[in-house]
Amino acid sequence: MKTLKVLSALLTYPTAEMQAAAGELAAALDAEGLLPNGERAALRALIDDIAAADLYDAQERFILLFDRTRALSLHLFEHVHGESRDRGQAMVDLLKLYEEGGYTPTEKELPDFLPLFLEYAATRPPAEALELIGQPAHVLAALRERLAKRKSPYEAVFAALLALAKVRPDAEILDRLLAEPDPEPDDLAALDAAWEEEEVLFGPGAAAESCGKDGLAAKLRQARRPAPGLEAPPGAGPRTIISHQLRS
Repeated sequence: MKTLKVLSALLTYPTAEMQAAAGELAAALDAEGLLPNGERAALRALIDDIAAADLYDAQERFILLFDRTRALSLHLFEHVHGESRDRGQAMVDLLKLYEEGGYTPTEKELPDFLPLFLEYAATRPPAEALELIGQPAHVLAALRERLAKRKSPYEAVFAALLALAKVRPDAEILDRLLAEPDPEPDDLAALDAAWEEEEVLFGPGAAAESCGKDGLAAKLRQARRPAPGLEAPPGAGPRTIISHQLRS
């Protein structure tokens, strides 16, 4: 699905090559015609915005949005597991899903990086691809709302993903995600507080779990980290930082 490839590209760090390919990106969306007119128009506006911007300004905006704040992280399991040990096993299972599907991801990104996840989905048959992107619908919806609050044109990507998936996010989980701290990227004190966690290591002792699409769906729907004022789910341990990052 070329549409998923375009959405994946729009969520990566802006480059001169991306700016030069603006016309091709918009044409691919129109040619496939999977998105409603409103979502396509919003995406064309984002594409035009990136293409017309000073490259360094576009790159700085991207970093401030997606790299500085946990609330807008493009790593799916960040919103589901935080930095708990569960995230490590989820990474292993997601990587196994990619490999079983004949997809070899880049070693530069962790398996749960959203553009990478969309690239994999784009390689699957259409029905399977849409089912896959619907699994993290609550995460996509939370990201969309936070970007809308900032009046960011990047909201268009998440609106498009939700339109494709045609899945209504779980309201309770979405509310929990939206209750998480959402500091502005220039509020350094708030950012430090949001990222401050107890550091632990995880290793081969993590329990093996089944993978496949059903297992992935369960992991993407857990949203184990409680929002402030909410009771932690049963069995949830302390929030942690993973010091050892898994690579293929």
